[in-house]
Amino acid sequence: MKTTIDADGVWSARGRGFSMGIVQPEGRVIHSTGQVAWDENEQIVGEGDVAEQTRQCFRNIERILAAVGGRLDDLVAVTTYYTDRSQLPLIQQVRGEFLDADNAPTSTSIMVAGLGHEDFLVELAPIAIVPDDRFVAP
Repeated sequence: MKTTIDADGVWSARGRGFSMGIVQPEGRVIHSTGQVAWDENEQIVGEGDVAEQTRQCFRNIERILAAVGGRLDDLVAVTTYYTDRSQLPLIQQVRGEFLDADNAPTSTSIMVAGLGHEDFLVELAPIAIVPDDRFVAP
């Protein structure tokens, strides 16, 4: 299990669904390409609906991690790219559906002018550490 960091004299992430820092645990580091709201047939899930697109991103991440013995609670960092500032609260709400606030990864959110497809509203770029005792080679 990862160890989260909160430091005196720095603003607090407590209760916000992310950690200020994480001590990297033993295990295999998994870097994934940014996940978007495509299903396995490259069809957009949740066109026009940032919450549903975010759910699909997390479902994709979950499947990628499961393929190597990982779980969402193995995430140590998630970078979120989004196109509309007003949608960030919805993205964060959905994030809370998938991630345990007490074991949350670090988080960076970046508003961008656009993503790889005109209908994408959000993209999540995750990094996870899968413990060696659960890791399954691809």
